[in-house]
Amino acid sequence: MKHSIDPKIDCVFKAILGAENNRNLLLHFLNAILGSELPAPITQVEILNPYNDKEFLNNKLSIVDVKARDSDDHLYQIEIQLLSYAHLPARILYTWADIYTKQLQQGIDYRQLRPTYSIWLLAENLIKADSDYIHSFKIRDNKGRCLSQHCGIWLLELEKFNAQQIENEQQRWLNFFKTGEQLNDQGLPDWMSTTEMRQAMSTLRQFSEKERDYDAYQARQNYLRQQRTIQFERDELEQELNEERRAKEEALAEIERLKALLAKNNLDA
Repeated sequence: MKHSIDPKIDCVFKAILGAENNRNLLLHFLNAILGSELPAPITQVEILNPYNDKEFLNNKLSIVDVKARDSDDHLYQIEIQLLSYAHLPARILYTWADIYTKQLQQGIDYRQLRPTYSIWLLAENLIKADSDYIHSFKIRDNKGRCLSQHCGIWLLELEKFNAQQIENEQQRWLNFFKTGEQLNDQGLPDWMSTTEMRQAMSTLRQFSEKERDYDAYQARQNYLRQQRTIQFERDELEQELNEERRAKEEALAEIERLKALLAKNNLDA
C-alpha cells in the first residue's frame, strides 16, 4: 500500500463497518463481539446511517458511529473512541439512552421498545482497576438479577488486548483495529487470512491508494489530533484548578484547626 492507514480513524472505521458494500462485515463483527451473549446469531442487519464518503470531506462534525437494526428489530450502535476522559462513561450511557428512548415516537407504548446494544472500541484504557479488555454492562441488582434484557453496553479496551495467538473471530477483529496501521497487503500475517479480514483490508487499501480518500483520511487525522490536544490542555487546566482548590481547602482547614486550638488554650487559661 502507498500509505499506512489506521482503521481506528473514524472515517475509516465507519467505512469498514458502516458502508453498505461491507454490510456482511458488520454482521460478522456483531456476532464475533457479542457471541454467546446473544440468544441466537444475527442473520440479517440493516445499517441505519450508512457511510457516505462525501460527508467526511466537508463536515468535520459528521456522525461517525454505526447504527444498525437486525431482523428482530434489536438496535446496535458501534463507536470508536481514541481518547479517554473523565466524563466518557456519562457520554456512553447518554448515547445508549438517547438511541433507546428515540424508539418511543407518537402512538408507540413501552411494549414496543426493543433491546438496544452499544459497543465501544476504546483506544485508551478507561477502566484502570483490572487487566480485562472486555467489559459487559447490564442492568442488574446487587445479587445479579437482571431487571431488563434491553440494555447492553460493551467496552473493548484495545490498549489492554495483547493476545499472543489469535484464537477466535472476536480476537481477530480486536487485533485488526489495534494493529491495522502496521499491516501491508503485500505480506499479511496468517491471522488475516480470512475472507472478512481480506475484505476489511481492501477498505484500508482504498484509503491508501485513492487520493481523494487519503485526503479525507488525513483531514480527519488532523481534526482528531487537534481535538486530542484541546482535551489534553483541558485536562491539565482542570487538574491545576483541582490542585488549587485542594490547597485552599487544606489552608482553610488548617486555619480552622488553629482557631479551635487557640480557643481551647484561651479557655484553659
